[in-house]
Amino acid sequence: MDIVHLYISPGHNFRGHHGGPPGEHPVMEVDHIRCVAGRGIEGDRYFDYQPDFKGQITFFAEEVYRELCERFAVHDKPPSVFRRNVITRGVDLQTLIGREFEIQGVRFFGTESCKPCYWMDRAFAPGAEAALQGRGGLRARILTDGVVRVTCCG
Repeated sequence: MDIVHLYISPGHNFRGHHGGPPGEHPVMEVDHIRCVAGRGIEGDRYFDYQPDFKGQITFFAEEVYRELCERFAVHDKPPSVFRRNVITRGVDLQTLIGREFEIQGVRFFGTESCKPCYWMDRAFAPGAEAALQGRGGLRARILTDGVVRVTCCG
């Protein structure tokens, strides 16, 4: 599995904003993230969010991003619009649900799919929410402390 991009954001732009405008917290691309077991990613909005939170870290496939760009003729939005932490290449993320896996010495447990919401139509393109059903990414718990770094260019 290649790690193509890593993102963190200090605040929620969509969660808790139903019926109002999205937030304006920046999504920052970084070359590495520090994962803390049971707590999340240092500097990210979900760090210490809830005990045993299922989405301490999120993953999204670059292949899905590229397919959506082609399908919706979107060429001006980076994968950060999907608000996932880790953009991967070369792995079917759905196969990691219910399993432990390791990236660069850090252990994770795939808890569930990231379910797309109506905000995806606004953030990416109309129809994105429906197109992402069953492939909106992976939510996971962090099992061991460590650093994950970008391994490949986007």
